[in-house]
Amino acid sequence: MSQFKKTNAMRILDKAGIDYTYQEYEYDENDLDGHHVAEYLGVPYEEVFKTLTAVSDKGEYLVFCICVDDEVDLKKAAKLAGCKSVNMIHVKDLLNVTGYIRGGCSPIGMKKQYRTFIDEMIELVDDVCVSAGQRGVQLRLKSSDLISFTNAVVGDFAVRS
Repeated sequence: MSQFKKTNAMRILDKAGIDYTYQEYEYDENDLDGHHVAEYLGVPYEEVFKTLTAVSDKGEYLVFCICVDDEVDLKKAAKLAGCKSVNMIHVKDLLNVTGYIRGGCSPIGMKKQYRTFIDEMIELVDDVCVSAGQRGVQLRLKSSDLISFTNAVVGDFAVRS
């Protein structure tokens, strides 16, 4: 880990002048659950958001950021996005669509700027952790900066745990 290089997401935030910190953590390819990340970093679950990519009934890719403790309600997500339906993309398509792999998908620096939706729970925390675009590295930044930088729509699309 001493040969760490900045990720594309970090370079993008640097260029935009957005403050962030990052933290490295050990991960297991067979256990990429966000709860592990939160526990390893000593951060409450509600401050760690996972990034999920979906496709609408019209073929539009959509990005959903949600607390690691929650799951996406596909009906609520579709309504928020103004679509008839949305489905999570298959993990084998993730790299081609986003430029990221499972466990290292960041809402910042995808191949294209897809419409992004962040669960309303983000409004309850000042800072949020999201993937830095590589397994084993998390970004921590102001929730408001993540929302504005990704031009996200904030709303309710979660099934709460």
